[in-house]
Amino acid sequence: MIVFQVNDMTCGHCVGTITKAVTAADQGATVRIDLASHRVEIEPAAATEAQLGAAIKAAGFTPMAAQAASGPSATAAAPKRGGCCCH
Repeated sequence: MIVFQVNDMTCGHCVGTITKAVTAADQGATVRIDLASHRVEIEPAAATEAQLGAAIKAAGFTPMAAQAASGPSATAAAPKRGGCCCH
């Protein structure tokens, strides 16, 4: 599992943009995002950590490599208001 901390991900739109960027780079990847903790967890099918980080960066975000946490992740669905480019 590859984990990125993406502190500039602030809303549901950001979650969607990052998910699309990751799946464009690796169509078989499984993406789990926890908006509250700004964590993006990816189970890649073919792409490397560098390729996935570059895809997130190209989407306009600042991914930082992070340690994988034990236990399940929650996928954030509710947008948070303020501080995002789409508000």
